[in-house]
Amino acid sequence: MARSETVQQQVQISTERPQLSPHYKWIALSNTTLGMLMATINSSILLIALPAIFTGIGINPLAPGETNYFLWLLLGYMVVTATLLVTLGRISDMFGRVRMYNLGFAIFTLGSILLFLTPGKGNTAALELIIFRLIQGVGGGFLFANSTAILTDAFPPHQRGMAMGINQIASILGSIIGLILGGILATIDWRVVFLVSVPFGLFGTVWAYWMLRETAPMRGHQKIDWLGNITFAVGLTILLIGITYGLEPYGNQPMGWTNPLVILAIVVGIILLVAFVFVELHVSDPMFRLDLFKIRMFTAGNLSSLLASIARGGLQFMLIIWLQGIWLPLHGYSFEETPLWAGIYMLPLMIGFIAFGPLSGWLSDRFGARLFSTLGMVIQALGFLLLTFLPANFDYIWFALILLLMGIGQGMFAAPNTTAIMNSVPADRRGVASGMRSTFQNSATVMSIGIFFSVVTIGLATALPPALSSGLTAAGVPAAVAEKIAHLPPTSALFAAFLGYNPMATLLPASVLQHIAPAQRAHLLGKMFFPNLIASPFMVGLRSVFYLSLVLCLVAALASLLRGRRYIHDIEAGSALASEAVQSVPLPGEKGMRQ
Repeated sequence: MARSETVQQQVQISTERPQLSPHYKWIALSNTTLGMLMATINSSILLIALPAIFTGIGINPLAPGETNYFLWLLLGYMVVTATLLVTLGRISDMFGRVRMYNLGFAIFTLGSILLFLTPGKGNTAALELIIFRLIQGVGGGFLFANSTAILTDAFPPHQRGMAMGINQIASILGSIIGLILGGILATIDWRVVFLVSVPFGLFGTVWAYWMLRETAPMRGHQKIDWLGNITFAVGLTILLIGITYGLEPYGNQPMGWTNPLVILAIVVGIILLVAFVFVELHVSDPMFRLDLFKIRMFTAGNLSSLLASIARGGLQFMLIIWLQGIWLPLHGYSFEETPLWAGIYMLPLMIGFIAFGPLSGWLSDRFGARLFSTLGMVIQALGFLLLTFLPANFDYIWFALILLLMGIGQGMFAAPNTTAIMNSVPADRRGVASGMRSTFQNSATVMSIGIFFSVVTIGLATALPPALSSGLTAAGVPAAVAEKIAHLPPTSALFAAFLGYNPMATLLPASVLQHIAPAQRAHLLGKMFFPNLIASPFMVGLRSVFYLSLVLCLVAALASLLRGRRYIHDIEAGSALASEAVQSVPLPGEKGMRQ
């Protein structure tokens, strides 16, 4: 085909859009926002309801050999979504984003129903819950891989930042609603915790099926890159599994990073991911569009997003442990109450995000993403720096102001950066681009949790044993028992605080507690003993994490600053093709088109 004909066809493809109602973009926004709300409610509701769930199925998640159930219920959803996002985004580009998005709603709803109906008790029920959560993860993968692409398709360039900001507010509101619902529903029955997602899922599935329309061209006659899919999915899964099991103790070590299986998983995962890059460079129709990294805006946006996600991905978990394990008990809250109140006391972080997410998205539609995303990362870095100055038993007003500042920084960064990434890619690549963006973000979150827990636990493993041994001995625990308990992996205490259990009740055997005087037993299991014991060594590791996050945020700010001028592929490419087509039109009297 002559070049001018190809150019003219490209201009036609790039400019033709299905005739849709002017209100369609709001339908797309409301439906994708419902999907985000459902997914985040399900995530946060699980955090606060885990003790009730484990009690309901009859297992102790902190008992030897049972911790893996806790980790997989907590992280399995993120692992499976991170693994599948790019593949699902690529498939959506081939077969239709709306169609795959609808399928995601249906699969997620099916997973919720299965979780509600979980049969059995004990370890069998725990394994069933994990499998059903992974099914939910597949549905969530379809939702995450396509929601931003559907929004980008539905909204014109000058409104996409605003739409992304509103959509991302749903994730914050969902986490708040989930904490409240989890606290209420867990007291009724643990199964109801999963049932609450079903009405959202059923309504969203039907609504998406009837109201959403395919607005983007599908790339036909493409082959599925099986080798690329396998090497990427297996490699990333093995790597993330290795990171997950690195959080568990191994032998006499507080963490599992010296476990040969963990080392082997990480090495094999990295080798497979390197092989994946080689495959993608040598196949005709690759799954992972490495050529998108030639777009400066796409590369800079994803790099800054990756670094930002590593910096803050584990932040919520560490702040929750800080609140639940130290601050809230010192202020009179029982350990059982702390999960709900930790969520309430972290509201300033969410308020800052809600206030500045849509605003920064709206402003970035007019002035570009670079200023807002860069400033957001600088504000985040300042927030991490300020956190290092707080004592373990802080004055809440300063903690709240710092969280508000960090929420503002997150809000200023998220919507503009996401919009810039999606604006920079061709319309027919938005599904895979959205999947790639979400993969970097979700994988970084899992890595961040692994890094944060490891740094804090290593600090505790050094400083906690002597403090715990002397404290237990002074409280009447026999010296031999106190020494043995002092050298138990500190992850048990951290996980107990995170779940809302009394850490000392999980560390001290019942037989030992029975032989201690009532006053001493009350002191050991009271609200002051464990927080005062763990505060100093915990803060040493936590401040190290904050310094690391500060550096990562500054590097992310630099990457964002270097993203270049504002670039919208729809406009830039369309203008270039139209200009080339005009130049290719033959002048009167010429026999043929210019070549």
